[in-house]
Amino acid sequence: MTVYLVGAGPGDPELITLKGINALKKADTIIYDNLANEELLKYGFNAKKIYVGKKAGKHYKRQEEINEILVEEGKNNSNIVRLKGGDPFVFGRGGEEILALMNNNISFEVIPGITSAIGIPTSLGLPVSHRSLSTSFTIITGHEDPKKKFKQVNWDYTADTLIVLMGVGNIKENMKELMKYRDANTPVCVIENGTLPNEKIIFETISNVADKEIDTPSILIVGEVVNIYRNIKK
Repeated sequence: MTVYLVGAGPGDPELITLKGINALKKADTIIYDNLANEELLKYGFNAKKIYVGKKAGKHYKRQEEINEILVEEGKNNSNIVRLKGGDPFVFGRGGEEILALMNNNISFEVIPGITSAIGIPTSLGLPVSHRSLSTSFTIITGHEDPKKKFKQVNWDYTADTLIVLMGVGNIKENMKELMKYRDANTPVCVIENGTLPNEKIIFETISNVADKEIDTPSILIVGEVVNIYRNIKK
């Protein structure tokens, strides 16, 4: 019995790893997220499929319920794939899931995926690092757990480039906080449905990006590297 936590990549089904595809092919059960492209389910055509997706404000299953499903399937089947958008450990709550498996003596293997934080901008030609402009980047959640006793996201990051995941719902509040530490005219690139046919790109600044109509899933790239991409597109 093994549970495979598989990163599905940033959206385009061709961006999953070969090892991830091989895990899907031998799966008895596939437990998949909202951000995992459903085209990937074809590789596990004989497998039972369980949808446990989450979207902003709409949780089909709570994390505790997902953990219970993983444990139950792990005890009763040989090969289970937990298919997660992006990479399992980049705001994918993969750590919580393997702790649940470990507490129940269920073996697991993590198969990394291309995180949307890097895969989406680089697929466009937007470099998150660039020798003359950006020697560091920070990946931030735009939706911190409201049940935490204290906040860890204070927006005082010193990295040259900021990459914000899950940042649409709180974008107005987040950008207001960010302007305490960065120039209001700092460029922002919003990438909606990255790597997919309905991809949408918005260029703005910290001061006015919250005024735009942005849907989920989207990521925000903040920093001067955005202008490199804008010059490429010209």
